[in-house]
Amino acid sequence: MDLIEDAGGFPWLAVAGKTLAGWVAIDMDATLITAHSGKEKATPTWKKGYGFHPLAAWCMNTRECLDMMLRPGSAGSNTFADHKEVLDRALKQVPARFRRKILVRIDGAGASHKLIEYLLTLTTSRKTLLFTCGWTILEADEAAIAALPGAAWQPGLLQDGGLEGDKDVAEITHLMSRAGIWPEGLRFIARRVKPSRRHQKNMTAFERKTGWKYSITCTNIGHTGMDGVPGSQHPQFIDVLQRDHATVETDGVRTAKAMVLAATLSAHGSAAFDVHVLAGLGGDGCWAAGQVLPLSWLVRRRARTSMVSSSSALISACWSAVCWARKLAASWFHRADACSSCSAAWCPAS
Repeated sequence: MDLIEDAGGFPWLAVAGKTLAGWVAIDMDATLITAHSGKEKATPTWKKGYGFHPLAAWCMNTRECLDMMLRPGSAGSNTFADHKEVLDRALKQVPARFRRKILVRIDGAGASHKLIEYLLTLTTSRKTLLFTCGWTILEADEAAIAALPGAAWQPGLLQDGGLEGDKDVAEITHLMSRAGIWPEGLRFIARRVKPSRRHQKNMTAFERKTGWKYSITCTNIGHTGMDGVPGSQHPQFIDVLQRDHATVETDGVRTAKAMVLAATLSAHGSAAFDVHVLAGLGGDGCWAAGQVLPLSWLVRRRARTSMVSSSSALISACWSAVCWARKLAASWFHRADACSSCSAAWCPAS
């Protein structure tokens, strides 16, 4: 708690001009990693490449990678078992006192019927878990959108709370015929935008007819909204809340790739996994140091001597051995102030 106070308080997310005080946001996302040579578990990917398809969960309040699963390139985007395992481990990483209000966000590629059902079971008397996720639009959903009166569409919101132009939002829960085969307590928020050039080739006949590109957000945020966040029950806020999930691509995935996630050095799966875990831990340090610096020199130098085969042991060592973790961070970021008294043989400041 002293560290939080020294940093000016816990970094609550701000969305659409509202502060999500008390809420810890966990964003899940998968990404493709190309393997340029033979690696254990590397397989062809759905994009006709070759490599891995890791899945990770980030705490977006602190930009920390909470958990990462190294998967073969052929792994599915919406595999329930993988999402459940990563999410369960990520939740355990969050300190108990911050686990009372959790927001989970997943894009449309990762969402599945089983995952949504599972997310709905995670709210308990001591913990509230809300979620937003993308939704695959079928013809039945387009029929629900078509049934909306024009007056139902309201301007979308920008991240600063201002109004968007040519982008509208409306709730279609009451019109969704598919809602009957899904669990109760879900809401469906539709969004329409004027299609860009990249949208043209993927538009459906309905979208070409109406001249709009549509997307749908599924959520369990009820009509009372998020506790302590006024106005969070409105469709416009839920829409912008889900769109904010896109920041995980830059603040999570891109940072992890910069921290050698895209450079799996070992042909052995266990060591390759540890590189990915180190990338996640390195991403955490990145934000603490305020910059991204190359780690390849450290990984190449100590790939065979510093890594352990078990990621859980590595994470446990990081968080239980404070001195070791401090020296590791110092060596990564060349922080002379933190390394002044370090005598480790592998530390560049020694």
